Amino acid sequence: MAHAIVEWTDNLETNGFKIRPLLELIAAAMRDSGGVFPWGGIRIRGIRLTDYVIADDAADDAFINITVKMGAGRGAEFKQTFFTNLFGQIKAHLEPLFAARFLALSMYVEEADEAGSFKHNNLHVRFRKSS
Repeated sequence: MAHAIVEWTDNLETNGFKIRPLLELIAAAMRDSGGVFPWGGIRIRGIRLTDYVIADDAADDAFINITVKMGAGRGAEFKQTFFTNLFGQIKAHLEPLFAARFLALSMYVEEADEAGSFKHNNLHVRFRKSS
């Protein structure tokens, strides 16, 4: 399981922001994790925000918040390396926006409590290699 929820303020669209390339970047990084994130468990989605207040609400500020939720069991070294690299890729991808406007970017990584996690998924079957 590796899910990412990307929330972004709709005022970014005035600068030509498109969510799909960012979602694809995150999904590709997870697929390239060397099997740490099984492909059938990857879910990346965007939520366009139309109602928000940022700081003093006096400027046309914007934000992008990414919340990653994953199952427990990945080592601390992997998490530090993988998510530092991913955040660097995201910052590089968004550099034109940072050059054009005020923007806050955040990413939070959470591990799911397996006792409170309920899943049913047959997508993994598509990605199993034939023996």
